[in-house]
Amino acid sequence: MYANGWGTPVNSGAALNWLHVAADQHFARAYTNLGILYLRGQGVPQDYLEAFRWFQKGAEANDSDAQTNLAYMYGNGFGCSQNQAEAAEWYTKAARAGNPLAQHNLADMYLRGDGVSQNAAEAFRLFQKAAEQGHTSARIMLGSMYAEGIGTKRDLGAAYLWLTAASLSGDLRWRDRISALELKLSPAQIAEAREQARRMQFETGQQLTARAMAQ
Repeated sequence: MYANGWGTPVNSGAALNWLHVAADQHFARAYTNLGILYLRGQGVPQDYLEAFRWFQKGAEANDSDAQTNLAYMYGNGFGCSQNQAEAAEWYTKAARAGNPLAQHNLADMYLRGDGVSQNAAEAFRLFQKAAEQGHTSARIMLGSMYAEGIGTKRDLGAAYLWLTAASLSGDLRWRDRISALELKLSPAQIAEAREQARRMQFETGQQLTARAMAQ
């Protein structure tokens, strides 16, 4: 609450204090959020080494957001030597725990063959898992893969559905692609896809949880 200014003015010092209190009691989520403060330089000097240390503690305590952030650090060489294989390993652990950001980032690695063997079908599977949880970028990637037939059978209706779902989240970068797909679909297909996208958006919602600090 202090870190995000929810119900009180932002107070990074107070946030840091209470996170340390929780970390001293071995609360895994506190390790993760301390790492985020050091990564951002929020209330503390920016320190990638310290961020890495806290993310590692959280990851080893099985917090999927810490695992995701540790993978990000390895992938970019922040606070450690860059190691794409290590990044993929931590993303995999977090993805198996159902973390949508980890699923998205690991899917991207499979699509590019970065740190793992290139596998478009596995990339598609992971993007789909993240998209079903409401991850906007994953929905865009899933729609694009359906449109091009990458990692799956080409399906313009499904492509339109997922790109429309992403646009309902406020991402309008693919408006031209959506318009182009409309020219290839029947009015009935368009109406059905739009209704599915609206229903999907309602079901996933805009979740506001403690995880928001890590986004």
